[in-house]
Amino acid sequence: MAVYVDEIRDWTRLAKMRGLRHTHWCHLTADTETELHAFAARLGLRRSWFQKKSDRDYRWHYDIVPSKRQQAVRLGAVEVDRRFIG
Repeated sequence: MAVYVDEIRDWTRLAKMRGLRHTHWCHLTADTETELHAFAARLGLRRSWFQKKSDRDYRWHYDIVPSKRQQAVRLGAVEVDRRFIG
């Protein structure tokens, strides 16, 4: 089993529309939700930041900023491109 991070992207337009503080982030996901939540806890992420629209949603993830991405990679997350995540 593995945890994955895609590349950092510039989401400035979306961030401004939604009033978000950060403008650059990527996605953190894993082979299982259990593994993802355990890894997210190690990164200090809040469970409320988990994104899953429905029980049938297969694109569940956490959004993470560049500093958290670096930490995730140091902890063993596999770097992938966004096509892998989608």
